[in-house]
Amino acid sequence: MNRLEQMRVLPHEWAFGVVWAVSLGGLTWRSGVFARDSVVFLALLVSGAGLIWWSQRGAGEWPWRLRLWFYPLAMNVTYFTLRTTAPVITPVRKDTLLQQLDATLVGGNLSLRLEPLAQPWLTDVMSFAYTIFFPYLLVSWVYYHRAGLPLMKRFFTGFFTIYGVGFLGYLFVPAQGPVFDPSLSAQFTGPLLGGWMSTLNTRIVTEGCNRVDCFPSLHCAISCFVLCFDWRHARGRFWLYLGPCLALWAATIYLRYHYLVDIIAGLTLTAITLWGLNRLAKENHEPPRV
Repeated sequence: MNRLEQMRVLPHEWAFGVVWAVSLGGLTWRSGVFARDSVVFLALLVSGAGLIWWSQRGAGEWPWRLRLWFYPLAMNVTYFTLRTTAPVITPVRKDTLLQQLDATLVGGNLSLRLEPLAQPWLTDVMSFAYTIFFPYLLVSWVYYHRAGLPLMKRFFTGFFTIYGVGFLGYLFVPAQGPVFDPSLSAQFTGPLLGGWMSTLNTRIVTEGCNRVDCFPSLHCAISCFVLCFDWRHARGRFWLYLGPCLALWAATIYLRYHYLVDIIAGLTLTAITLWGLNRLAKENHEPPRV
């Protein structure tokens, strides 16, 4: 038995629990009232705890699978609720700080530097790479659900640990990104031009973005995690996703959604998560916890 199988509360559950508890406490402290968002986070905390309790009663695999599948739902609810929660906890967006960090690293904003290379066909390619991220997540969840509970548990734990820690970044370093930050977006000569694929991607991002989801880049962090996990457990999927994944990383800059420091933070988060997950998943000879 490995350490991951011995843990009563998994790393991603701790990470999301911290996000919900911090959000709940921060909202109550800042506003002085128990607001709508507070109810959401309290419900998530109670639901998550209830599923942990249920899965440990020895009722078979399905309580465990439902416990893991709770997090795709919880992730989306948390993401959209942070749109109104993060500005309460951290009232000032941090785009200026991230721009200063980029200036220190590379002397300026990379999206601005890439603007002369913009072409409609290239914008469509980048938009496709950025958009395919979403259906690929769903396919990955289903794939590892069917791979057996031990591997599903390992995949979901790493995947949602990255999201949980990333959401803490959204809470304390909220930022809009180059395309939405007024001080930087005004420096571009105009919007990126493309066909229907670009129009679709722009609509998805504009209507679906919570406006605080810049640091770290979870598009880069999660796609890197899936790629690395597939390398070890599903080599065919790895080769299928390698090209789109690399294009996705370039697209985050080309499409003006992220700063370079966001990508560095996201990939660093993935590296740390993979290292920790591999350590937890190693077999050991310690007696199981009681």
